[in-house]
Amino acid sequence: MPLHAELIREIEQGPAGPQVGAMFDLDHTLIATFSAFEFLREALATGLMDRNDLAAAAATALRFQIGQLTFSGFVSGMTLVLKGRAEADFVETAERIFRERLAPAIYPEARALVDAHRRKGHTLAVVSAATPYQAALTAADLEIPHVLCTHLEVVDGNFTGRLVKPSCYGEGKAVHARRLAAEHSLDLEQSYFYTDSDEDLPLLDIVGKPRPLNPNRRLANIALRRGWPVRRFTSRGMPSVGDVVRTGLAVGSLVPSFLLALPGALRDGNMRRAINTATSTWGELGTALSGIDLQVKGEQNLWAVRPAVFIFNHQSGIDTLLLCKLLRRDMVGVAKEELRNNPIWGPAFALAGTVFIDRFNHSRAMSALEPAVQALREGKSIVIAPEGTRSPTPRLGKFKKGAFVIAMAAGVPIVPIVFRNALDALPKHAFFVRPATIEVEVLPPVETVDWQPDEVEKRIAAIHADYDKVLRG
Repeated sequence: MPLHAELIREIEQGPAGPQVGAMFDLDHTLIATFSAFEFLREALATGLMDRNDLAAAAATALRFQIGQLTFSGFVSGMTLVLKGRAEADFVETAERIFRERLAPAIYPEARALVDAHRRKGHTLAVVSAATPYQAALTAADLEIPHVLCTHLEVVDGNFTGRLVKPSCYGEGKAVHARRLAAEHSLDLEQSYFYTDSDEDLPLLDIVGKPRPLNPNRRLANIALRRGWPVRRFTSRGMPSVGDVVRTGLAVGSLVPSFLLALPGALRDGNMRRAINTATSTWGELGTALSGIDLQVKGEQNLWAVRPAVFIFNHQSGIDTLLLCKLLRRDMVGVAKEELRNNPIWGPAFALAGTVFIDRFNHSRAMSALEPAVQALREGKSIVIAPEGTRSPTPRLGKFKKGAFVIAMAAGVPIVPIVFRNALDALPKHAFFVRPATIEVEVLPPVETVDWQPDEVEKRIAAIHADYDKVLRG
């Protein structure tokens, strides 16, 4: 059964084709945060706003809440601080905020909804009162082509402090949606709109399939009276006490896992067997305690050939735990140099024989890979993320050559491990593990004994394409 099968059943059983619109609000619908707050926090942290600006912004927000300001007046008042500033600088800030704060806040369930609509060939759009600096990057990551939002006026590359009218708020959302429908021949009676707010009633009223997500109290009451289906997501946002406890237990189980293996190592002096015992024990304990269920396709490929270079797409801080459960024994990791100084993972990784490399010094990084080649020749497998760093989204990064050079030098195969949704449990920049069902596909081993140096780039590109194919389902 596919992930979120119940959530997407209505879409899969409904009509296909671009005449069906699937429109999404942004805040608390696609992402579990208020995007404007993230920009406000950044402005305060970087000095773009001072205390006087903050007081003025709070007063503007209050006047809007009590009905003294229209939405256009509210946004104009909030953006006066940008007057005269270069739009290009703000775009850079927006990209950083997306990577660090908005991308980790995207609901996995929202991804599933968007993907289900895409598979049916529906016309996808974000319809949000937010600005494009908040909405466009989230839409691009989710591959939503149409972004209907509120625009700030820019003249000669600088903000004027004014709003481009009409705004995309309240009745304005319905205006924008009707325009989209006219331009793309949408049948609004067959179309969906997902939102959390009663302020979006004008658009909810003109679609045939209004779908409140994480609704505020007033929208929840309206949905109850009108018989609209309501869904609430808990996979992002403020962690529960259970999430905090499970995370502590999962991380803490590393210590008893090593203690369990210690007596055998002391008895017969076989440190490798102790490491194997600790690795497999922590893999089982840690995933169970954190509420992780692994669904593995192609599990036989984990054992078809050893030693091997196991590569994986690095989505999550929990990837190490998942790999311990999958691979279990006789493996050595390759990790960034910075992890050596981590008080928890540094000693554990060093004890396990991890090869640490300096990502910012190419010549030193390549020479540091020699112990990995030697480990393969001694019969141990290597585990390495060819992207080099975690991605804040499921999007696959460029593969570096290190893993493939190691495999060629040792004459061993490469075994690709594809994590489809590990970031559901722990995205980049998050701290607490959420219970999740994680899909893993292990592809067949790729022999490297006949690879030639001048064709490495082509070979890497082929494996990258295999990952892309699996990730796109």
